[in-house]
Amino acid sequence: MEFWVTQLFNGVSYGALLFLLGGGLTLIFGMMRIVNMTHGSHYLLGCYVAVTVLTRTGSYVLAMLVAVAVIAGLGVIEWDRFLKGFRGQELAQVLTTMGLALIFQDLALLIWGGDPHNIRVPGLLSGRYQFGVFSFPVYRIFIIVVALAVAVILWLVVERTRIGAMMRAAVDDAEMARGIGINVSAISVGVFSLGAALAAVAGVVAGGFLSVYPGADFEILSYAFVVVIVGGMGSLKGALIGALLVGLLDNFGKALFPELSYFTLFAPMAAILAIRPTGLFGRV
Repeated sequence: MEFWVTQLFNGVSYGALLFLLGGGLTLIFGMMRIVNMTHGSHYLLGCYVAVTVLTRTGSYVLAMLVAVAVIAGLGVIEWDRFLKGFRGQELAQVLTTMGLALIFQDLALLIWGGDPHNIRVPGLLSGRYQFGVFSFPVYRIFIIVVALAVAVILWLVVERTRIGAMMRAAVDDAEMARGIGINVSAISVGVFSLGAALAAVAGVVAGGFLSVYPGADFEILSYAFVVVIVGGMGSLKGALIGALLVGLLDNFGKALFPELSYFTLFAPMAAILAIRPTGLFGRV
């Protein structure tokens, strides 16, 4: 019983991390239809920036804020200088962002080296909670709480605010949105920057329990795309459910069938898409 509860908790906490990453990709890829291969780079660089700030200041909160600000700014530069002219040109988007991702990976290797990096967890978030015979790491509970908070905030912004209405209008019909006075360019750069910032949050959070190293960006990116596609393009609810599903499948697959871990993850994904090509909550 303890094994199953532990694996369930680990799967949910990993799914929470994937939502932090997939939530940003949902905004960029699912809503804006920008195939962004640098999303994993934002995750990687966010962690590296946080490691540097934490080493020099000792403040986890400051490390998180600086990492988010730096990667959000990087997202603004990427959009303004490289991507804003490529709407609807998927091949150009893939080639450009893939090239940028490889550049970021080499720069990260040059600046931070090839050794794995971890973020020192603050004392408040270390240790474990004991519930009877079950023991749960405080940091993983923190990840779940952060993911739920981000999910609620994103949903409220997208579905219940004027900014969210303008975002949806700009995505559905950019020309009409411009015609009624919406600054589509500002909305686009804001959404792209927000997606990058969420990837940075995921990188900082992941650094507390996963090693981050050059190459981790492309590894985690494949999981993020699975979350978005299976959950449904542009659906925050789909990203949340998809992230939990992927987290549980990946965790139980590695625990029960380590030699078939990729099969146990991607075979159910393929089956879901065969039955529902638009994803679980995508628009038909």
